[in-house]
Amino acid sequence: MEDHKPKKRMILIICAIAAVMLIMALSISLWAGRETRAVVADRFNEEQLVVARSIRAHIERELRLLNREIATLARILRPEAVSSKTLSPEMREAFKRSLESGVVKIELLDLRNGQSYMHIPYTRLPAESLDVRPWQEALAEKSWTEENAAWVSQPYVENAEPMLKMAMPLAADASWAIVFHLHIGWFVGGAIKEVRSGSTGYAWIIDQNGIFLHHPYTDYVGKDAFSARGDAFKSQSFVQINRIQREGMLKGREGFGAYMSTWHRGITGEIQKLIAYTPIKISDHPPQNWSVAVVAPVFEIEAGLATIHRLQTVLQVLVLLIVVAAGGIILYFQIRWSRRLEYLVAARTQALKRSEENYRSLVESAEDFIFTVDDQGRLLSVNSFTAASFGGTPEEFVGQGLAHLFTPEIAARQIKIVRSVYATGKSVRDEFELTVGETPLWISANFMPLKNEAGQMGAVLCIARDITENKRLERFLINAEKLASMGTLAAGVAHEINNPLGVMLGFCDLLVRKKTPGSQEYEDLKIIERQGLQCKQIVENLLSFARVGQEKTTDTDLNECLGEIIKVVQHSLEMKGIELCTQFAERLPRVQGDDRQLQQVFLNLINNAAAAMPDGGLLTIRTGSMAGSQRVAVQLQDQGTGIAPEHLDHIFEPFFTTKPEGEGTGLGLFVSYGIINKFGGTITCESQVHDGVDKPKGTTFTVELPVYAGEEKWRVAS
Repeated sequence: MEDHKPKKRMILIICAIAAVMLIMALSISLWAGRETRAVVADRFNEEQLVVARSIRAHIERELRLLNREIATLARILRPEAVSSKTLSPEMREAFKRSLESGVVKIELLDLRNGQSYMHIPYTRLPAESLDVRPWQEALAEKSWTEENAAWVSQPYVENAEPMLKMAMPLAADASWAIVFHLHIGWFVGGAIKEVRSGSTGYAWIIDQNGIFLHHPYTDYVGKDAFSARGDAFKSQSFVQINRIQREGMLKGREGFGAYMSTWHRGITGEIQKLIAYTPIKISDHPPQNWSVAVVAPVFEIEAGLATIHRLQTVLQVLVLLIVVAAGGIILYFQIRWSRRLEYLVAARTQALKRSEENYRSLVESAEDFIFTVDDQGRLLSVNSFTAASFGGTPEEFVGQGLAHLFTPEIAARQIKIVRSVYATGKSVRDEFELTVGETPLWISANFMPLKNEAGQMGAVLCIARDITENKRLERFLINAEKLASMGTLAAGVAHEINNPLGVMLGFCDLLVRKKTPGSQEYEDLKIIERQGLQCKQIVENLLSFARVGQEKTTDTDLNECLGEIIKVVQHSLEMKGIELCTQFAERLPRVQGDDRQLQQVFLNLINNAAAAMPDGGLLTIRTGSMAGSQRVAVQLQDQGTGIAPEHLDHIFEPFFTTKPEGEGTGLGLFVSYGIINKFGGTITCESQVHDGVDKPKGTTFTVELPVYAGEEKWRVAS
């Protein structure tokens, strides 16, 4: 009996130790489970925060692009173009560039007369009355001459869709303003439509007043975030998410946390979610921030952990019951559990990485030059568009200097800008010209600092865009102003020359009558008379371009007008070995113009084309209506020698010619420009001096004339 007491005591001690170890094991297991879930949840939330920042960067970048677009349009747009009945070329180009960014309407405000002109793509709606006081107060708060930053309205709901307005006064006339109307759903859709945090996570956006601007549950959109959930799911408490919104998101803070929800992609009921959020800076005028949140259900990361945790607990209990016999099994399953846990974390991390790569593809698919450099000008990253433009792959350029992309002069200039950004921590903008392949391009580049979480500079990001078309339009406007000034000057000079020239010719005629025909003096005087008449013809050409007076605008059939002039030149073209191809559109509307004067223009253009093809070639003349506008176009395309780029800006100037001396006066295109401009049309030229991949050698002149309005109108010829 006594022998059993120590055994019982030992059994009790062992049982007590086993119980203590069991309790310790269960406590440790519960603690380890909580810590594991917390670590994984924090890691998951950090990855969600990276996704939220990517969304923020995309939206802020699109806002900057729209701000530059409206600033450029405000700078170059003139009031007379604003109030015209059709979209100006600048506004058409602005629509093309900004439509994909969510701009659905462009409104032009006449703040002096209280009128609003609304434009949608390819259409201008009738003018409406406008209460100008709110606009004047909003736009008066800022000195627009010092900073090109648009005024941005608070989000508002129109036809159940959130909208946003961006406004800026015209630089040339502060009594006019231009307004972009943004469809917020389209604007942010490109940034968050394909967001996936984990397998089913998504993103949503609220403004600084707590209004949902985007949410997969579309019933929330446009509603107050604090009441929309309660209205939809009345039995659930939303204290946690309301506190996160109020204390974090609406105060412009960045962070993450967790809350209870009742909806997730069609699933209802109590669902715990992880959330990461970051502010989006919308504007400084007035100060305005939104907040983007990326959320995912906890069960996505806890489902696997819970199974593994239960298995661990069972194994630990068995180990305590058979400590010695099952020691090896415990070690085996412990290692197995750890590996499975690592695999699960790695799988979730890979899923988040794929989500991040989706946003990286946005940068890769952008048709802009995007790259990052260090303070020595070495490339740290290059998007595919940039690498392909310079004939390589991103891997070939990473680690190389900027001189591998640009000429030494441009590279040295950019390195200087990069070091300035490192020194000041502020963005720097630059414009420069470079040649990609055989194509000269004008580039607008913005160098921006990239800082780490400690606020230290890590790299400089450059986003550069092709602005060649903008530069072309700028040169066109400058040339139009220059030609108008030359026309005024030519009128004055011509009148001053005409008077003494008439006296000279009169006296010359008197002297000719006194001389015997055939004598030396008679022949000399006839030479003087001929040269004087030639001078008079030149003066009349100048006057025909610049004459100001009442002129009647008639209508004409362009096809018939061209047909008559072709009959005149056809034989001459055949003698020079030039093949004529005509492509006339049927049922072409009549245009404003005079047959005789338009034939003078077309004869001059045909003669110029023939002179450019001394060895023969193909001359194509085509007509057609222009889609989306009340205009008709005539195009004359030759296969000649072309016009050098340095001469293109001067071809419409008086007395400018590329023909040899004695073969041209330099007034043909000058007078043609005046005739077409007088009838409200335009004449443009494109030329290529060498055969290229995209364009063959030759010159194309395009004449555009407005469709006849149906009745004769009087106007001052200009």
